[in-house]
Amino acid sequence: MAEIHADEPTRRDFLYVATGAFAAVGAATAVWPLIDQMNPDASVLALASIELDIGAIPVGQEITVKWRGKPVFVRHRSDAEIQAAEAVDISTLRDPQTDDARLVKGPSGQLEKQWLILIGICTHLGCIPLAYKGEFNGYLCPCHGSVYDTSGRIRQGPAPLNLEVPPYKFVSDTKIQIG
Repeated sequence: MAEIHADEPTRRDFLYVATGAFAAVGAATAVWPLIDQMNPDASVLALASIELDIGAIPVGQEITVKWRGKPVFVRHRSDAEIQAAEAVDISTLRDPQTDDARLVKGPSGQLEKQWLILIGICTHLGCIPLAYKGEFNGYLCPCHGSVYDTSGRIRQGPAPLNLEVPPYKFVSDTKIQIG
């Protein structure tokens, strides 16, 4: 039976491993600042999300806030506005979407139907629609006449899509976080 002898590690083997490890650490140290400089700065990160207290907005009123340089409409809808939005036959819409699909669940796990949060930029040419205007008492774009309903869905005019719903969530019963 033949015996297999493994060579004992030598000082030269140790120097090869140590040199390779030292070179890898040096390369990582040199490259890290180049990678790290690609991260967004603090001012951009601060705009990534905003927290908003909506408890003071009365029913039937709307406020506009800025998020990432865009106007965001926060509307406290009345029962009549909710009913009007839910009564629409979605097969008649250019961009079919139910009212419930445009809402999120609150802390209780139920859809918060009284709160409508939309990015206030017309999907036609980027104008800012006016609230509580138009045939459906939703939004009216004064530039080219696009009319949106009380759920921000396009009903008339040249706009191809509904008003965009930003990513948002309820932090508490009276606070939302947009972004």
